[in-house]
Formats: sequence, structure tokens, C-alpha cells
Amino acid sequence: MLRAFAFILMVGVLASSASAEEIEVKMLDKGSDGAFMVFEPAYIEAHVGDVITFVPTHLNHNAETIRGMLPEGAEGFRGKMNEKIAYTVTHEGVVGIKCLPHYGLGMVALIVTPEPTNLEEAKKVRQFGKAKQRFKMMFEQYEASLATKTADAAPVAP
Repeated sequence: MLRAFAFILMVGVLASSASAEEIEVKMLDKGSDGAFMVFEPAYIEAHVGDVITFVPTHLNHNAETIRGMLPEGAEGFRGKMNEKIAYTVTHEGVVGIKCLPHYGLGMVALIVTPEPTNLEEAKKVRQFGKAKQRFKMMFEQYEASLATKTADAAPVAP
């Protein structure tokens, strides 16, 4: 009986880890759209269990969470300069990311899960410089994505 339970538990763990996605985010001086100091992609739709790896492709970048832009119970992180760092999504919600030296220049990213439990709190976090503009665009991108998903899920009239 105990062996059967252990086997079922192991299969469940393997199945859930097999569905986790690995997402690579590049830290760039210049993005593919010509914008300076960016994470690419900057807007990331993820699920609990997904691993997001921030990769410095140029010097003097890091990735770290922004205070006030983490779901309740989630732990933040602070990557070292010029080093890759992986973040595993552990809670439903919104996570704000910044490159500390280029934060005011707008080097920010937003991770959003299907149930963004702290969305309104994250929107209220005070931003400055270009970060404020870029977060505004990413929150608008989330709203547009939500509207598209809602429209796709709506029943079709006969």
C-alpha cells in the first residue's frame, strides 16, 4: 500500500514538472524594436512551476524583484551583475522585475500568471522615469490579453 502511494506521488511530481515551461529572458542594451535597456521579452505570461531565466547578453545588467510587486507568500530575488539567474514561479500573481542600474531608463519586466492575485497592488507601486511608462504599457498588454481570452471563451450564438 505504501509503495503504491509512493509511486502515485512520484508520477504526480514528474507529471507536474514535465508541464513546467522554461522561459528565457534576455537582458539587452538594445532590443529588437530599437528600444534601449530592455528585458526581452518584457511581458511574460507564466504558470506556477515555470522557470524564468534572465540572461545577461551585455555587461552591467542584473534582474531583481521590485518591492510591492510580488504575490503574498512569494520570495523575491536579487541577481548579481552580469550573471544569469533563474526564478521559479511559486505563486499565482504578478511579479515586477527590474535591472537596478537601468531601472530609471525603463529596464523592467512583468510576469503575470492566469490568476494575478496582486494585480491592483502591483499597479499602485510607485514607478519613476521610463519604468513608469513601460509598466503602463505592460499592464495595458495584460488587459488586452485578458480581453482576447475572454472573447475567445465566449459561446458562439447559433
